[in-house]
Amino acid sequence: MLDEIKERLEAEIETLARELNVEIPEKISTAVELGDLKENAEYKAALERQSFVQARIEHLSKRMSELSKIDVTEMPSDRVGFGSKVTLYDFDLEEEMTLTLVAGDFMDLDAGHVSMASPIGNGLLGAREGEEVKVTLPRGERHYEIRKLVTLPQQLGLD
Repeated sequence: MLDEIKERLEAEIETLARELNVEIPEKISTAVELGDLKENAEYKAALERQSFVQARIEHLSKRMSELSKIDVTEMPSDRVGFGSKVTLYDFDLEEEMTLTLVAGDFMDLDAGHVSMASPIGNGLLGAREGEEVKVTLPRGERHYEIRKLVTLPQQLGLD
């Protein structure tokens, strides 16, 4: 999972760097040729995009740095944490669901990802397989049982 996230970040950084260093300068140059920069919408749009792309690259670079500091060997292999795949039984809905806890930047709802910072993600952190967990959601309290837990160290064969 960490490698997938790093690859996605690297790919986005590479795409943005090309835009920042090649495409945006071309747009700025073209806009400058049109004259009067005070009322040149293309010029202003290119500068705004340049600023956004620079900020996004900075943010992604910071995330890469944070990810490189994660030591999977130090993560507990018996508790819910980053990267854990958790099968829950929802007592209220009387159904099972499987979620993967991720950082908010890397959520893919279609893949069953949930942010660790979300109410359900935060409520599950540190729980063990077989435990019942109460999670306070915006709509009220929900009761879950952790039926199956596969932690990131287990997924990587470090357990």
